[in-house]
Amino acid sequence: MARRSAVARGRDTAAVEETAAPGRALASSADPWDMVERDRRRGRSGDGGSRGGGRWGGSGGRWWIWVGRAVLWAVILVILVNGIRAPFERFTAKDTASPSTGAKPAKNAQFPSSAASAFALQFANVYLNYDQKNAPAREAQLRTFLPDGADAQFGWDGVGTLQVQSVQVAGVDARDANNATVTLLARTADKWLRLAVPVYADSGGSLVVSARPALLPPPTKAQLPQGGVQDRDAALEAELQPFLGTFFQQYATGNQAALSLFSDGTTITGLAGSVTFVQVKEVVAAKGSAGERTVTATVVWQLTVGGGGQLEQTYQLAMVKRGTKWLVRDIRGTTEPNAS
Repeated sequence: MARRSAVARGRDTAAVEETAAPGRALASSADPWDMVERDRRRGRSGDGGSRGGGRWGGSGGRWWIWVGRAVLWAVILVILVNGIRAPFERFTAKDTASPSTGAKPAKNAQFPSSAASAFALQFANVYLNYDQKNAPAREAQLRTFLPDGADAQFGWDGVGTLQVQSVQVAGVDARDANNATVTLLARTADKWLRLAVPVYADSGGSLVVSARPALLPPPTKAQLPQGGVQDRDAALEAELQPFLGTFFQQYATGNQAALSLFSDGTTITGLAGSVTFVQVKEVVAAKGSAGERTVTATVVWQLTVGGGGQLEQTYQLAMVKRGTKWLVRDIRGTTEPNAS
C-alpha cells in the first residue's frame, strides 16, 4: 500500500509521526534481545534482510543448551561420587569409634605399668613382713598403700611372724587404663611365694591397692627339650681347645692389646681381673662350614671377689677362620639347652 505524505494528511498527522519515531527508537534500544527475537521471527517468515539475524539467534540458543547439559552432567557426577563415598565413610567410622560409642580400649592402654610395679613391690615388702611384737608399725606403714576405710592390718590377725628375703616383679596384667594385677615373686627361707596384687590408677597417676592380694602357686619347673649337639666335630673341638684356653686367660684379665690378637675386628672387653682363669673344661662344636662356626665352651673360673670358690660357666662363641687361624667374632652366654 502506498504511503501518503504527512503534509497531505495535515499538521496534526505530521506531529504524531514525528513524536512516534523517537518512542520506537527508545523501545528498540531498551531491550536488544527483543530486536534479536523479532529479527529471528522475520527470518522464519522469509524476510531476506533479517535472515542473517535469525541464524545468529538460533546458534546462540544451541550454545546455551550445551552449557546447560554440561552443568547437568556435573551435578549428576557429584551425586554419584557422594553416593559411593558415603558407605565407605560410615564403614571406616565404625573402626575408629570412640569409647563413648561402645568401643573398648586396647588392653594395657595407658595403664602406668612401671609405676604400678614399683608401688606393688614396696607394698609387698610391708605386707609380707610382719611380727606380732611390731603390729602398730606395720599398720602405720600400710596406710600409704591402702584405700581409706580399709582394714588396718589388711587381713592379718596380728598373730605370728613372717619374713621374706626378696621380692621381684614377675608381670603386670592390665585389665584397662585404671585396673591391673601386679604379680610378684617372693622368697622366704625355704619357699617361693607368688602374690597377685590388684592396683588401681586414677587419671592423675595416683595409685592404691584396690583389694586384698592373693597367694598363687609358684611357677613350676620346666622340662628342657632334648638338646645338645648330636653331630659333633671332634677334630675342630681338639683344635680349638688350646686356642680358647689362651683366649680365656686374656679374657679374665681384660687386657685389650692381647685380646685384639684373638678378635676378628670386634672389641672384646673382658672381666677386668674379677676372676682367675682355671681351665677350659669342654668345647662343643657342631659340624658345619669350614670357615665359620658357633661353638660353646665351658670355662672354670676362680673368683677373686667375695669368699672365693670356683664356678663353671658356659659361653657361646661365634668364630671365623682367617687363613689357618681361628678368631673370635662374638662372645656371649649361651641359650642352647644342654649346650655342654
